[in-house]
Amino acid sequence: MGSSPTAPTGLRERKKAQTRRTIQEVALRLFLENGYDATTVEQIAAGAGVSHMTFFRHFPTKEAVVESDDYDPMIARLIESRPPHEDCLTALHSALGEGLRTVYAADRDALLVRTRLVLTTPALRARVWENQYATQQLFTEALAGRSPGQSELAVRVLAGAALAAVTTALTLWVEGDGGRELPELVDEAFLALHGPSGD
Repeated sequence: MGSSPTAPTGLRERKKAQTRRTIQEVALRLFLENGYDATTVEQIAAGAGVSHMTFFRHFPTKEAVVESDDYDPMIARLIESRPPHEDCLTALHSALGEGLRTVYAADRDALLVRTRLVLTTPALRARVWENQYATQQLFTEALAGRSPGQSELAVRVLAGAALAAVTTALTLWVEGDGGRELPELVDEAFLALHGPSGD
């Protein structure tokens, strides 16, 4: 039997991921060239060489092209895998830092464009709270699994504070047109959470 039953599935998944990535790349380019509101799903699909229906199989809405990524589940796994002796804030800082460095190394320019679009497009900015709430829930669950002694309130506050630190760092990064290194800004944001002594 070997690996033959899983090979087609693996190939199919890689093709799906590639199509999804192509759609996102074309969408970001068109948003930059024409503006978010002026760009249609039809234009994105045509630019990516896919049908209108294929677009919607990968992204339920135009907004989802900008918002959608696989970062949150990756960060949740990194939180869960941190050493058990680490306090929650250190675990969050380490996991978010590691995940962000991975994303930053691979997709720095796309991340800058996407974040700028979210911050400057009212239709996308209005959805930030909804998305951040889901992310906070994910981080809370990951923390609760490794910190059973902490109260639910404490874990949720820490997850929310970590998310606010990262969001603030991203905002400053975009405002500075990517002039500073994002991982450094995130480290500084967490130092501010830890307090002046850094402990």
